[in-house]
Amino acid sequence: MKRKEMELRVPAIPFTFVAHTLGIAALVLVLVWNIHFRGGFAWEATNKNLIFNLHPLLMLLGLILLGGEAIISYKSLPLKKQVKKIIHLVLHALALALGIIGIYAAFKNHNESGIANLYSLHSWIGIGVIVLYGIQWIYGFLIFFYPGGSPTLMSKTMPWHVVFGLLVYVLAVANASLGFLEKLTFLENSGVAKFGSEAFLVNFTALITILFGAFVVISVLSEAPAPIEDD
Repeated sequence: MKRKEMELRVPAIPFTFVAHTLGIAALVLVLVWNIHFRGGFAWEATNKNLIFNLHPLLMLLGLILLGGEAIISYKSLPLKKQVKKIIHLVLHALALALGIIGIYAAFKNHNESGIANLYSLHSWIGIGVIVLYGIQWIYGFLIFFYPGGSPTLMSKTMPWHVVFGLLVYVLAVANASLGFLEKLTFLENSGVAKFGSEAFLVNFTALITILFGAFVVISVLSEAPAPIEDD
């Protein structure tokens, strides 16, 4: 009853479709930005900026998009509970892996360019997010998947797992926006026009990322479709 009281009295499915559309749009925009304006991607290159370009792509694709899809999949898919659990687990694992690689790409760029690490609020929050994300995934795996906790433990900790997961996700979206702002500020200080097409593209990408996160949260608070089995 308590979980039902927290739900919005509207179906979740329409919100998930909007979230999917926004997620695709954000991914396309970040690809256009890094390929058209920033020169593309590389893991090894004399132009170290190409290494850094992997960072926003992987962080957006991982923690934001796949992480968001993992959250809404558990709520919106009309599948059996065990199937939804596996989808939820795998998507979060992929999100975490891409996030770790994305952070490593930023460190690799800084180290090879002679730039200091962990000097900004964005980097501090980013490390915190990836650590909390990892803790959340490990806890979910051990308690709700394998070997699994007792029914009493799962029942009592499920609300906390949901709330903590949403808080970490909202923090990730906020930090992504902070990252877009930080990078655009650096670019503008290096000569990129403040009212140019690249600046508008980056700002719109950040806005769409925020909207995607908002619709993920709204979909979680909305009514789920009828399950195939009684949860």
